Amino acid sequence: MYTNSKELFERAQQSIPGGVNSPVRAFKSVGGTPVFIRRAQGPYLFDEDGNRYIDFIASWGPMILGHAWEPAVKAIQKYASYSTSYGAPTRLEVEMAELIRSMVPGLDMVRMVSSGTEACMSAIRLARGFTGRNKLIKFEGHYHGHADAFLVKAGSGVATFNIQTVPGVTPGVAQDTLTAAYNDLQGVEQLVAAYPGTIAAIIVEPVAGNMGCILPEDGFLEGLRAICDREDIVFILDEVMTGFRLAPGGAQERLGIRGDLVTFGKVIGGGMPVGAFGGRKEIMQHIAPLGNVYQAGTLSGNPIAMIAGYTTLNELRNNPAIYKELEEKTIYLRDGLDKVFAAWGQPYRINQIGSMISVHFSERPVTDFTSASGANNGLFKLFFHAMLRRGVYLPPSAFESWFLNNAMAYEDLDVTVKAAKESLAEISMQQ
Repeated sequence: MYTNSKELFERAQQSIPGGVNSPVRAFKSVGGTPVFIRRAQGPYLFDEDGNRYIDFIASWGPMILGHAWEPAVKAIQKYASYSTSYGAPTRLEVEMAELIRSMVPGLDMVRMVSSGTEACMSAIRLARGFTGRNKLIKFEGHYHGHADAFLVKAGSGVATFNIQTVPGVTPGVAQDTLTAAYNDLQGVEQLVAAYPGTIAAIIVEPVAGNMGCILPEDGFLEGLRAICDREDIVFILDEVMTGFRLAPGGAQERLGIRGDLVTFGKVIGGGMPVGAFGGRKEIMQHIAPLGNVYQAGTLSGNPIAMIAGYTTLNELRNNPAIYKELEEKTIYLRDGLDKVFAAWGQPYRINQIGSMISVHFSERPVTDFTSASGANNGLFKLFFHAMLRRGVYLPPSAFESWFLNNAMAYEDLDVTVKAAKESLAEISMQQ
């Protein structure tokens, strides 16, 4: 069934560390051989062995309109014929920045970069330069990319591989990163009191997507906003996953919260490698060449990435009903899975907001990294492979959110629910 994928993985391990270019793709958390994808169309992935899968990764979020969405493909083909890079300003960069500002509340200025990691790294540097302070507060299980400062108690791949101390991250860098539990406002207050006048920024995923989909409890984000206002701390919302996915204005619009700086990735590039950070003019004008906080990138604002992102975002702006359709589909899936899991009789939790959803084999609510880690992730491993054999491609880690795309039909969701029912029956027979 996976003959070609196995052969490719064996070859890859001779030339690429671990056989993959991003750790979670190695299937180490769930075991087995990673599936090598040949192409994708709409809601489906097709592997090198000709198998078709309903895709709940969506390239980890950006393919919100489905794979190979024709308007984006045509726009990319057109602009690629002009050249793939200039290293000089283009009209597209201006139009992209204006489009983002028109969609995201409270965004005065925006700087394009090449990845979500770069966006978050740059936002932290800017916050430090703006405040003249060094320390930052992040939350356990939240992943803001692989920059040194963020790899302290991080989620996503770091959690998947149970890496608590990352070699190469110096003690000096680590000591400037303070961590608190997500949804624990009192813990943040204690850190602020313990390090008065030294904290430059608080960075948070408004909806966590790197330890499963975990929602903020009532008042948590508002409490962080109040702390930042009181202590002159820069409040950074990492919307790399939630931006343009939960609403046209992202989590800020959906949850009614405002950040001083906001970072973007995923949907903003329509599948191309791109990111951005933006926020209040008072802060953004400290970035070079206006200010002396240096940030640069040869491929920042790359024309191919810009046109892919612009085409996607413009569709989302002009057709906001897409978000309602996506959420209705996700709720339909959630309710179908809920019936299947309830009939199965084993402990489980389903977290969902908008088109983000995750399943946790847990007896208690999953509200932070500790409760996510306490779930039966060995059971998730069995569930993942049983679903894969039935043509449903889930994230190969219990510490990742699932993402729906609007190319999915209700028939695809029915197939997924049926596959879940069969998978649980198979697991029960094995136990």
